[in-house]
Amino acid sequence: MRRIVLWNISLLILLVALIVMLSEKVALASCGSANCFLVTGTQEGIATPGQIVVDLSYRWIPMDQILRGNDKASEALVPRIDFENGVIVPNGHSEIRTNNELMQLDLGFGVSERFTLTASVPFFNLRTHEHAHVPGDFSRSDGSSGFGDIRLIGKYALLVRTKNLMVVGLGVKTPTGEYKLLDHDGAINEPTIQPGTGSWDGIASFYYAYQIIPHEFDTFFSTSYQVNTENPLDYRFGHTLLVNAGGSYRLMEKALVSLQVNLRQSPHDEFKGEKVPSTGGRWVYLTPGVTLQATPNTALYTHVQLPIYQEVNEVNIAPRYGFIFGVSHVF
Repeated sequence: MRRIVLWNISLLILLVALIVMLSEKVALASCGSANCFLVTGTQEGIATPGQIVVDLSYRWIPMDQILRGNDKASEALVPRIDFENGVIVPNGHSEIRTNNELMQLDLGFGVSERFTLTASVPFFNLRTHEHAHVPGDFSRSDGSSGFGDIRLIGKYALLVRTKNLMVVGLGVKTPTGEYKLLDHDGAINEPTIQPGTGSWDGIASFYYAYQIIPHEFDTFFSTSYQVNTENPLDYRFGHTLLVNAGGSYRLMEKALVSLQVNLRQSPHDEFKGEKVPSTGGRWVYLTPGVTLQATPNTALYTHVQLPIYQEVNEVNIAPRYGFIFGVSHVF
């Protein structure tokens, strides 16, 4: 009976989250940027005292779906931020495509039985961007690459049982990435093309896992919220809410299959206190995945994110899909 109640509670939380997400109008950022936002199963738990968990992942997200609201459109005219003159230029770019590549190193260190320190280091960001200036010509030279913003989070296990794990986290995103890179005209490039945001941001997270059949069938629910501040260019990205839920099943001794639903939303960005049109975003993904336990301490995993709902404010481009491949090792 207790098992059924916990499972029903998890489903209810997910349903409420879906209703909240689909009841608010928000959209994708101008010029497009995206990351996989999912639970890999290797980064969310608590390490034992003195244990080090190292996770290396590669992520690929092509964005070329032109939407007006949640409908297909023929052209995506979005504003351009003129940082030099401090103004938002309406319909400054016609968006065509952004290919996002990211390599990230995640580190976890077990401080005590219940407390773990983690660091996420996006050491490689490559955004290949295609758009047309309005007025102007087609450009494929306004993408960017570089080191991203490091996230530092402390995680504490509120509940540790044979079948239950509940973890809360609190941390900060640091402005370690470049945010003033120039475009081919010598002006500061679009904010969402930059490897970093230039701002200090706060992060709060929650993770709950329940083993329906220990070591065979697990379920989880997680959520996080990032509060963004204004950077020195007077630009502030919208606060970001993530909600994830799903489960994994041991198909064979060394192979796990998983399925999860991933939701993300953020409101409009702001420049000098003014809302930036065609920014913010809402994504809902269905994500199947496979994890192979290569050795007792090493796991290989891959996930494919398939969009089942996307909506934009005004008009913009959206991801076609998301792909992640990674390896995790415990020392």
